[in-house]
Amino acid sequence: MRLILILFFISSANSTVPEREIKYRTSFGSCPSRTAGSLTLKLVKIFEGKRSLKDVKDYIEEEKIMDKYFLSNYTINYDPLKKIIKFNLECPNPLMKVQIYKRNAIDSYDAILVDNGSLFDPTYLVLLKEEKKIKKELPYLALPVGNLTEEIRLNITKVIKDLHTDLRDKLSEVILNESNELTIIFSMKGSATSVFFGQEDWNIKVKKLEKIVNYMNSKKRMPSIINLTHSKKVVVKFKDKF
Repeated sequence: MRLILILFFISSANSTVPEREIKYRTSFGSCPSRTAGSLTLKLVKIFEGKRSLKDVKDYIEEEKIMDKYFLSNYTINYDPLKKIIKFNLECPNPLMKVQIYKRNAIDSYDAILVDNGSLFDPTYLVLLKEEKKIKKELPYLALPVGNLTEEIRLNITKVIKDLHTDLRDKLSEVILNESNELTIIFSMKGSATSVFFGQEDWNIKVKKLEKIVNYMNSKKRMPSIINLTHSKKVVVKFKDKF
């Protein structure tokens, strides 16, 4: 009887206990669910190979996953006791449709400017619209390819984000010419208001624009042109009441 018990103990000690299946939790934020879900499944499969978060992060960097899947940030955490891996994916908000044209003003390509100043493939907007994560139409930005520097992108992004929500909702088009002169066009109840910002001090001029618009709203009038090219001089031209 004692021999049988010993053999049973040895047999139990050498048996292989199946490892618990890994569970995963996800938070996609404002990311398109289709792309975020597909990415999560790929990352889970990579993690299951060696249970290594380093392998996952190396894959994200080497395969340029941030760009391919429209990510602005991500966090991945693993609880080895509960066998749960958590993915938190974040994507930026789209600000404008962008048309980037060459010197002949004929050849051009499209992109989406997002709120961190990056340019994304137009597919990003299509995916968000399909999932009803964005419903309103975006304003347009037109600029020459020679002016497409990171500094300019960031400056334009800051100008748009600094606009008060009510004014940003009226934004129709932003134009940057080859001389880096910025023009912003607003749609005020069917009438267009063109604002000339010139080449510099855009963020200071946004604050001036806010004051002008607030004052004109109180007077029930809106200029057809607001010229802020010179920082110390404001020129307005009226057309119609609204």
